[in-house]
Amino acid sequence: MYREEHDCIGKLNVPRDAYYGCQTLRGKNIYNFSGIPISHYPDLIKAFAHVKKATVITNHSLGLIGIERKNAIVYACDDLLEGLYHDSFIIDIIQGGAGTSCNMNANEVIANIANKYLGYEKGNYEGVHPNNHVNMSQSTNDAYPTAFKIALFFMVNKLLTALESLEKDFEKKGEDFSGILKMGRTQLQDAVPMTLGQEFSAWGTTIGEDIQRITEAQALLLEINLGATAIGTGLNAPKGFAELVTKELSKSIQVECLLAPNLVEATQDTGVYVQLSGVIKRVAIKLSKICNDLRLLSSGPRCGFNEINLPKILPGSSIMPGKVNPVIPEVVNQIAYRIIGSDVTISLAAEAGQLELNVMEPIIAVSLFESIQLLERACYTLGDKCITGITANKEQCLAYVENSIGIITALCPYIGYEQSTQIAAEALQKNMSVIEIVKEKKLIDEELLDKIMQPQNMISPHVLPNK
Repeated sequence: MYREEHDCIGKLNVPRDAYYGCQTLRGKNIYNFSGIPISHYPDLIKAFAHVKKATVITNHSLGLIGIERKNAIVYACDDLLEGLYHDSFIIDIIQGGAGTSCNMNANEVIANIANKYLGYEKGNYEGVHPNNHVNMSQSTNDAYPTAFKIALFFMVNKLLTALESLEKDFEKKGEDFSGILKMGRTQLQDAVPMTLGQEFSAWGTTIGEDIQRITEAQALLLEINLGATAIGTGLNAPKGFAELVTKELSKSIQVECLLAPNLVEATQDTGVYVQLSGVIKRVAIKLSKICNDLRLLSSGPRCGFNEINLPKILPGSSIMPGKVNPVIPEVVNQIAYRIIGSDVTISLAAEAGQLELNVMEPIIAVSLFESIQLLERACYTLGDKCITGITANKEQCLAYVENSIGIITALCPYIGYEQSTQIAAEALQKNMSVIEIVKEKKLIDEELLDKIMQPQNMISPHVLPNK
């Protein structure tokens, strides 16, 4: 069963029970690329509800819309904020028109929910009209980016929670492994001793620094252009609307928004998305590097480093019995590559802006939404299914230290660089330990040598001899 609606293109039959209208359906029929509808991102729907609620309250306060229509639209927006009717958002997230179809999907659904509240049939817009009332004092070019930024803000909050959880997982392992001496490596060659705890604590610090950078970028999302309408001049919005609606939106989302000082600039600028994407890419790259390290340190078990054991998650081979692979670090690596690729997409889309508007925001939106969701899930998966279950091979770690040429570095202050170099070469040639050669040559008193080789003196600054 259908109802007939019309727009500037012509007439169209819309399913009778649908809360969306003909512009939404027309957009759905045209844009069928990703297979991902707006409903896949509930934060975006709720963000639109906040925007439309704030605008109708502001329009009412300025005497532009009556109390009945205002209450009906607020009622509809509250329903969306409660998670109702989200399946009515059917537009593909990738679309032309700078997000017009997305905005109209919101306008039509809100209008039909409001009309139901007022006692009208779906598709009868005498009570509340999608353009005249729900979209009053707005354009897609200010409503869409404002909703986009609000959705990003709350999605980033979830990402920050995931990163904080992962940071704690690394810090806990740092404490657990604080007494395990191991060999540090640079260029994959023996360097100097450290503890396994120091290695894990450093990764926790890395995540902590990234949390700060993301928080800084997140704050920039709160500068909005609502009230700019089409190009930033505010045409068809009443005087004072932009300032009032910004305050009303802040009240609705319970976070203070800031009206951009130059609305023409704000309407065409996508720099905040580039910055946020860059920071997310930074996190992904650093997390991928950590996963590379985990794979190396757990390599083996007989023919690799074998300093740590990752939890056994899945059988690793269809042909090699007993093989277990580091699948969690591997999948996080791949997520990082996807995020890096999305950052390239966002960079190109931001650069493609022309004159007073960047019409490429939909692809920026889907790229950022996907990157944030993937990174959030990667953090929880890495922490829960890998980091928390890691165990250490203490004896193997210590054996590497005792057999390493790198510990000669600790003896340099006592016997000099030149002699230390000769001992390192001799140890390699004779397949002996550095300590054995030093003792054989009686270069250092054994009591002092034992003191130098104590773990606490190998992993931190200490008093050195005067030259």
